[in-house]
Amino acid sequence: MIASSKWLNKIKWNEDGLVPVIAQEVGSNVVLMFAWMNHEALAKTVEVGEAVYWSRSRKKLWRKGEESGHTQKVHEIRLDCDEDVLLIQVEQVGGIACHTGRHSCFYQKLGEGEWQVAEPVIKDPESIYK
Repeated sequence: MIASSKWLNKIKWNEDGLVPVIAQEVGSNVVLMFAWMNHEALAKTVEVGEAVYWSRSRKKLWRKGEESGHTQKVHEIRLDCDEDVLLIQVEQVGGIACHTGRHSCFYQKLGEGEWQVAEPVIKDPESIYK
């Protein structure tokens, strides 16, 4: 996979060379997480068929599940109408997308003027990341 492929150049990358990515569970359409990709991460994702993101804090590629084993098998990649956001539909292997041990990173909802936990921990993060 060549990172200068025409399809990669169609994307409107931000000033840091990144594009926001929404990971959605295929079938249920639950939004699992939000992350970033650069050219290399997106090209690698397409090449291997599993989600590879760009970690802004670690400043390196990060294959989802590289530590936890909770990988994301990519079923489809879509580009929005402004060509600056990606939606990837994934199969969440192991059922856990969040580093907190929950199914989705969006486990808090606003209710009665405060954020309330709406999803249980499926697996203790300490047992996942040792």
